Amino acid sequence: MKRRLLALFTAALLLTGCGYNDFQRLDEQSKAAWSEVLNQYQRRADLVPNIVATVKGEASFEQDTLTKVIEARAKATSIQVTPATLNDPAAFAKFQAAQGELSSALSRLMVVAERYPTLQANQGFRDLRVTLEGTENRITVARNRYIQTVQEYNVLARSFPTNLTAMAFSYPPKPTFSVQNEAQITAPPAVDFSASKP
Repeated sequence: MKRRLLALFTAALLLTGCGYNDFQRLDEQSKAAWSEVLNQYQRRADLVPNIVATVKGEASFEQDTLTKVIEARAKATSIQVTPATLNDPAAFAKFQAAQGELSSALSRLMVVAERYPTLQANQGFRDLRVTLEGTENRITVARNRYIQTVQEYNVLARSFPTNLTAMAFSYPPKPTFSVQNEAQITAPPAVDFSASKP
């Protein structure tokens, strides 16, 4: 009996420095941060039907742009996200791509909407636009928190001696947000002042 107690006590002492509790804490923090990202994406998806309905009231509005927004929303909301998504880089990238398509479609909608003065004068549209901009900012903040939490987790998973605990308990590094077209955004924009005026 004394040997068992001594073995348990020794094991407990050894485990206190192995990072197991840190893995649990950071895993839960990353799940909570991810839930906030999903919450903000859902908020944005819920705004889309209101924006589309308001814009449809403008008779001359470009239907192609609206159709793309509706399709992008449908695609973004059709992807089922589970806690396993956080540990599956392929599923994570698929989800990220769908959200990126929705962001792109909404950006195009807002740019095209600038050409319609009666739509710009519509108070409901202006309110929805402000709400959408606020939601996009919230998404950015939530993604930044998630990225920071995952960074802490991944450093713990890769550092010695806690990497041994990560291997023993199967705590692989988590995927983080990435930019879809990194090469495209790192290239400086082409500016040509030599173009002749119309």
